[in-house]
Amino acid sequence: MYPRIEDYALIGDEQTAALVGRDGSIDWLCLPRFDSGACFARLLGDEENGHWRLAPKGAEGPCTRRAYRPDTLVLDTEWDTPEGSVRVTDLMPQRDRAPDVVRIVEGLSGRVTVRSTLRLRFDYGSIIPWVRKADGHRVAVAGPDSAWLRSEPPVRTWGEHFRTHAEFTVAEGEKVAFVLTWHPRTIRARRWSTRSGRWTTASSTGGPGRRAAATPARTGTPSSAP
Repeated sequence: MYPRIEDYALIGDEQTAALVGRDGSIDWLCLPRFDSGACFARLLGDEENGHWRLAPKGAEGPCTRRAYRPDTLVLDTEWDTPEGSVRVTDLMPQRDRAPDVVRIVEGLSGRVTVRSTLRLRFDYGSIIPWVRKADGHRVAVAGPDSAWLRSEPPVRTWGEHFRTHAEFTVAEGEKVAFVLTWHPRTIRARRWSTRSGRWTTASSTGGPGRRAAATPARTGTPSSAP
């Protein structure tokens, strides 16, 4: 049974947006803009249409709790497991050129094994990209589209059944950040290590506006009617 639409939370960067389920799966995302084809479209079909799940290993149901940080579209999703507690923070920072989806895993207590399953499917699930390793990252290419998956610190990834997997353990206070970046195929992905600190900082601070202004600001819509 798939989640109801009201069970999804929205993150965005003014030019596009993603829907995140209570199970830690991004089930809808169009890149690079709202009017582009979706690379995650599980919302309209099934897992074969693309999604990205990041959650404790073995956690099949919804999270324990989740909430936006005040006055932002920075989403915190938390699980309590027999091994400990873990938080996943999802956000899309304002872009300079290329859009980024940032997912930060943080151990809250104990030692929790976390699993990432990435299934990129461009054009609403109709195109399976060619995936390879480059400079320790994963690069997915399909026609004019490419997406780069990176992590800090580096996490081992492997491909299986047209999916990209990662599995790692976080203890209390430890963090692992994943970044998925879209680029036109002709443009090489920029280095991001110097920016990862900014993303982490942005995820822990509120913006200057009120909560009522957060959604219009991040989705590029007017904050009030004309």
